[in-house]
Amino acid sequence: MQETNKIVPHLWFDKKAKEAAEFYTSLFPNSKITNEITLHETPSGNANIVSFELWGQEFMSISAGPYFKFNPSLSFTVNVNPVEVPNAKEFIHNVWNKLSDGGEVLMPLQKYPYNELYGWIQDKYGLSWQLSLANKISEKRPPIVQSLLFVGDNCGRAEEAMEYYISVFKDSEKGYFARYPEGMEPDKEGTMMYSDFRLEDQWFIAMDSGHEHTFSFNEAVSYIVNCDTQEEIDYYWDKLSAVPEAEQCGWVKDQFGISWQVVPSNMNEIMSKCTPEQLDRVNKAVLKMKKLDIAEIQKAFEGK
Repeated sequence: MQETNKIVPHLWFDKKAKEAAEFYTSLFPNSKITNEITLHETPSGNANIVSFELWGQEFMSISAGPYFKFNPSLSFTVNVNPVEVPNAKEFIHNVWNKLSDGGEVLMPLQKYPYNELYGWIQDKYGLSWQLSLANKISEKRPPIVQSLLFVGDNCGRAEEAMEYYISVFKDSEKGYFARYPEGMEPDKEGTMMYSDFRLEDQWFIAMDSGHEHTFSFNEAVSYIVNCDTQEEIDYYWDKLSAVPEAEQCGWVKDQFGISWQVVPSNMNEIMSKCTPEQLDRVNKAVLKMKKLDIAEIQKAFEGK
């Protein structure tokens, strides 16, 4: 069985998961599409699932209808290390220019007090990227890091979320953090200006923002949690599910509004190896579930 990451970011598209994956894999080194399957007769009709890697980071995406839209509350920070990437500034400008085509600039690509070259942009599919020239701190981080922006009613909860997630995922650690000082209103003194932390094999950034924003966390970006046993599924389901009405097909939503998919580690492999008849049986079995049942999924796969 191919080893997969414990936590994998998942992107929800209306119709363009394959097109977006091809675009993203053209931007970064060590990137490729690894698998593609189609689920038939889902609530969204036929759903195309595309797995890919960006700079060695696993991603999964789906084309499943216009139900969720990307927004800057969940974005991806790209740390470009000058030690590892020749002409790092030129590389950043090149990626920025490609992301700019049909996209929207949120923060211009330029020098800031905290970074020699940084910019925040929303691409033509709506997904947000923060491009950054790596500094001494980020040199120790992977090239792509998930970034969580706590706004609105969630503002001021970045530290609480970090502490909670670290308590849930056993192999975890805190990284760097900086609090807002006095005089940076509307950001409240003491809330999180920047923090990062590791959950299993993934690094996350968490920040509070007291500025007025019209967006919040939604299911457009979620995080798959791969579980080897039913006991693991039960554990993460219990810890991460805080909104009962959001429970469906392995999906849960936590108390901060972030969505997770608690699934068997071999789910993608099972679906990849399925005949059309097996895939149909597995898909129909999963659609009936809230929390996924490994034994029942295996029975559906085997036709029992």
